[in-house]
Order: sequence, then structure tokens, then C-alpha cells
Amino acid sequence: MRIDVLETPALLIDLDVMERNLRRAADYAKAHGLRLRPHTKTHKTPALAGRQLALGAVGLTVAKVGEAEVMAQADPPELLVAYPVLGESKLRRLAGVARTARVTVALDSLLAARGLSEMAAAEAVEFGVLAELDAGFGRAGVQSATELAGLVREIAKLPRLRFEGIAFYPGHIQSTGEGGEAAIARITAALDEALDHLQQQGMPAAIVSGGSTPTLYQSHLIPRMNEIRPGTYIFNDRNTVETGACAIADCAASILATVVSTARPGQVLVDGGSKTFSSDRCGRGGFGYVLDAPDAVFTNLNEEHGYLDVRAAGRTISLGDRLRIIPNHVCTAVNLHATMYGIRGETVECEWDVAARGKLQ
Repeated sequence: MRIDVLETPALLIDLDVMERNLRRAADYAKAHGLRLRPHTKTHKTPALAGRQLALGAVGLTVAKVGEAEVMAQADPPELLVAYPVLGESKLRRLAGVARTARVTVALDSLLAARGLSEMAAAEAVEFGVLAELDAGFGRAGVQSATELAGLVREIAKLPRLRFEGIAFYPGHIQSTGEGGEAAIARITAALDEALDHLQQQGMPAAIVSGGSTPTLYQSHLIPRMNEIRPGTYIFNDRNTVETGACAIADCAASILATVVSTARPGQVLVDGGSKTFSSDRCGRGGFGYVLDAPDAVFTNLNEEHGYLDVRAAGRTISLGDRLRIIPNHVCTAVNLHATMYGIRGETVECEWDVAARGKLQ
């Protein structure tokens, strides 16, 4: 089947680019002795998780229990839920996953750890635990080495929990330049303090889990981190380009959209809006990068309409034309689509159901 027979809007994945992205990350992790446990939040698809595992990933990372249930279909040796799990129903569902895969949960509170332990005992399973440290992003994680050691000490007392190490997320680093290197140095210092304190308390961390797509290929600059959890790298997106972590040529995902109106001079409308693209804005570039007209600006979107300013496009864009647009934030864009189409050139080679879309619980 050729691309031109697809109904639009359609989410396309350039297989050559995706495979190159996967291979590069796998080779990098192997070269630097890093455990690669990629986050599946981007592709949300067990078949693609299987490709990551086949290239040497030690396991998979998810955020929600619903994602864990879906990704268990890829038969991973390890599943990390990089999100605290609270509530009896969710914990019971996670215990069901733990019967088929080795499950670890990242958390930053004793309350979450106690709930996990109690459900593990009730369901006769075990959970691994990574204690989370805030390394500068200001989202989740305890705030000091002392607080981290106190949490780990209490986790070690709880039945059916395995303390496996610590987790952090360098999401505040959005530049690979001098500023990013300085931020990495600060993370390195914070990790050294925390890990040395745990070691002195007789609680060494076997796993030091971090990483992100913008910092992926600087991971070796954090010597004591031994596991990385990038997600976006499989496809990349406009935001990743803006951080300097990749080029447009490294973006595997694009959305094929049809021009449905040219009634207003200097403007065209495409058949994809906030229900098709991410609502993330990316500077002057608006809501996406138009591959077929790079100087067009994706200025606005409604639910079903995307507005392109084509005054500087350098080409005529006509009613019925099809345009490929790279979304700003591919993870949220994928979550809006039921199907992804794997393409090589103009040929649709395969398609995947986005099985974990909408798995928010």
C-alpha cells in the first residue's frame, strides 16, 4: 500500500530513521556499559518495545499501571514503573503484572512503599524499589541525601520489597551546550553525595537510574549512573531538535495532513488540530514543522483545524495537497492516534495499534 491511499490525518513512522535511532542508542549504551531500560511512553506499542528488547534493552519503563499491563505483552525481563503507585485497586493490578515480569517501582515516600509492601504480601509477590531523588528538575524525589537514606532505611524493613537502587530524572536539562554540561556536573555532585551517604550507611545502590532523550548521549558524563531511561529518542520530535539533541533528519514521526481550505489569502487549513497534534508550542515554529514547506508557520489549532501561515512558504500550496508535519511533542501526539503506519519511502510497510494510548490509570 502506498502513502497516498491513507486517509488523513495519519501518523507515519519512517522505519529507516526509527531503526537508526534505536541502533544508535543501543550501541551507545553497550559502549558505555549502561543498562538501557527505555521508556515506552513515546511509542506505546508492544511490538516496538519488542524491537528495543531485541537490540539489548534490559527491560522497559512505563509511567502508569495500565501501561505496565500493556507492555507485559512484550515479555520484558524487567518492568520499571517510574511513577509512585497509590491506591488498592492499582496496586492489585500491578501485583498481577508482577506474576509475569520482574516489576520495580520508583517512589519518594514511605506511604507509597508501605502500600506496595502490603499488597505484595497479600498477593504473594515481590516488588523492586528505586528510591527517587530530585536532582534538580523539581518534580518528584526527596530533597537531600539524608532524606534519601532515611527513606531507603525504612524501605529495607518492609516485607516483600527489594531495594534495588535510586532513580532521578534530569528533565530540567534542555540544552546540550555549556549550560547543559554545567547542569550535568551539578547532578554528578548530588549523586556522589547521595550514593556515598548510602554506602556509609551500609545501603549501597546497585542501580542508579536516570537519563532522558536530551541528555542521552551525554550519559557517560555522569560516572555513577549505570541505567538510562530515554523515551522520545525512538522517534524524536521538534522539541528534541530545539534542544540540539537531534536534527530534523532524525525525526521518524510525522503526521500526514490534507489541506482542506485556502479561502483566506496567505493561510491554509489542514485537517488536523488539537485532536491530532500536540498542543505544545515551539517558539516561532508554532505547533509543528512542515517538512514539505519548512518556512510555513503552524500558527494555531482548533480541535479539527490546523492553521498554517504560508506567506513565506516559497511554494504554492493548493486545496487537497498533502503535507507531512513533525509534531512538537511526539509522546502526546502518539497518544491521540489509534494507529501508526510504518513507512519506507512512499510505501506503507506495516501498521501498529497504539495499544497503550489513553492508559492513564
